[in-house]
Amino acid sequence: MSSTVIVDYGMGNLRSVQKAFERVGEPAEISGSAATIAAATRLILPGVGAFRDAIASLRQHGLIGVVRDHILADRPFLGICLGMQLLLEVSCEDGEHAGLGIIPGTVRRFDLPPEYKIPHMGWNRLQPVNSAVITPLFSAAAENAWYYFVHSYYVDPADAGWIACTTDYGRPFVSAVARGNVFATQFHPEKSQAAGLQLLRNFVAATSPDLTSQQALRHAAAAPRD
Repeated sequence: MSSTVIVDYGMGNLRSVQKAFERVGEPAEISGSAATIAAATRLILPGVGAFRDAIASLRQHGLIGVVRDHILADRPFLGICLGMQLLLEVSCEDGEHAGLGIIPGTVRRFDLPPEYKIPHMGWNRLQPVNSAVITPLFSAAAENAWYYFVHSYYVDPADAGWIACTTDYGRPFVSAVARGNVFATQFHPEKSQAAGLQLLRNFVAATSPDLTSQQALRHAAAAPRD
């Protein structure tokens, strides 16, 4: 049976993510159980706060192994905000801290001209970089849509093949990554109104075990908009 599980490791706006999935017709369970997470069809890793605290909390809850196993098996995964940053090898936030090590590279703090406030907070657009990796997730209108960001750090992948989209804030930074069934966004889909809900709808459809990729995307495109 298909299931969508939101990882509960003591950090993140879990209920708002759950409500966003409910709005696109996908029930999502919030769970910190390793067994439930291991059995999930789709895994969602949200996160807000400090990288150091997040990786320590995942470790304390005994979830690092089961989350890594899900991703390395190329099972459907969506990281949100800090949940994307945790995929990297290392973060430079408040020292140097090892991440999940899925994507080679580093999480770095913005170094911007003084007219740009940190954190980067508010609405911004995406610039698709690699159409081959974004097609299953982002609608054709993604470039013209606005998404909601709140962050002081950004991911700097060593492997450019992971980069799906960039966003400009004083300089271009990576705002979405994708490979296979693994996707992650620096912005918050659950706070991004219609564009964010469409992204979640596309994610569910594109990772449906009961539909071919083309059928799934047609289903997502035909679904009612909120």
